[in-house]
Amino acid sequence: VQTCALPISSTATLIALLLGTLAALAIQRYDFFGKNSVSFLFVLPIALPGVVTGIALQSTFKLFGIGLGLPTIIVAHATFCVVVAYNNVVARLRRLPRSPEEASADLGATPWMTFRRITLPGMRTALLSGGLLAFALSFDEVIVTLFAAGAGTKTIPVWIFSAMQRPNELPVVNVVALVLVLVSIIPVWIAQRISGGEAKIGRAHV
Repeated sequence: VQTCALPISSTATLIALLLGTLAALAIQRYDFFGKNSVSFLFVLPIALPGVVTGIALQSTFKLFGIGLGLPTIIVAHATFCVVVAYNNVVARLRRLPRSPEEASADLGATPWMTFRRITLPGMRTALLSGGLLAFALSFDEVIVTLFAAGAGTKTIPVWIFSAMQRPNELPVVNVVALVLVLVSIIPVWIAQRISGGEAKIGRAHV
């Protein structure tokens, strides 16, 4: 069964944005025991080789009796995509001034209202660029997917990897690979434009 990479990447990106944002807020806004260790653990998956991450995830799934399939692929992709979201949000929070949040709290706003009206708009573009990068990273992932996918479950990149061994399917593979490259490059380009535009705005205000 061939599985479309689009719903996998979209779901993994949403999970990564949620977890990465919560972790970034906790790391950047609060002090607690083991803060540096937690920060290191969030960055670790992207630093490890894909084979190591894949073996670790597959062993964990088997240890808890979780059958390999679409859900395990999504979890595996979210594991390394969360790093991109986390890094983007942390970098933005470091640049955001705390005074508007403190003023909001002094005026009686609840923490949720302060987050929704002040903090979230301030890191909105960081979430957008982080989400686009995470989507591109997930969409063309092969190595981790091979370890997390069950029998008969394939994403488009995995199908390309296996179809390259069959010469009669190479014309189709070339077309699909071209589309895959475009789908992967476009989110990265948009994310770069968002980040570059913000940098220019920042320099203009200095």
